[in-house]
Amino acid sequence: VQAVESGGGLVQAGGSLRLSCAASGGTLSNYAMGWFRQAPGKGREFVAHISGSGGSRYYTDSVKVRFTISRDNPTKNTVYLQMNSLESEDTAVYYCAAYNRGGAYYSMAGYDYWGQGTKVTVSS
Repeated sequence: VQAVESGGGLVQAGGSLRLSCAASGGTLSNYAMGWFRQAPGKGREFVAHISGSGGSRYYTDSVKVRFTISRDNPTKNTVYLQMNSLESEDTAVYYCAAYNRGGAYYSMAGYDYWGQGTKVTVSS
């Protein structure tokens, strides 16, 4: 199975985008899932995490009041990242992955089945 991200694009500061993460070649419904991002010239960083049931959600502080992670019902096989009030600092390639290895939910080491990413560019 592999994650496939979509929904990125160019948006003005203050605007919104919704990213989607679907499964290719299998299902992601049994996994907790995470979103990460990598800005130009920087390392990949944690953005958000959602449990398999969708009942628990965690965010990095910089997006906590602006972004919402969710997963579709009832299959739970697609994960979304609703991004509001976008800022230029949100410009990055966004990746989703399945939390398959345990450990800290904010650590890349806990994740498998990474997608190729979707690019988000926020113009100021």
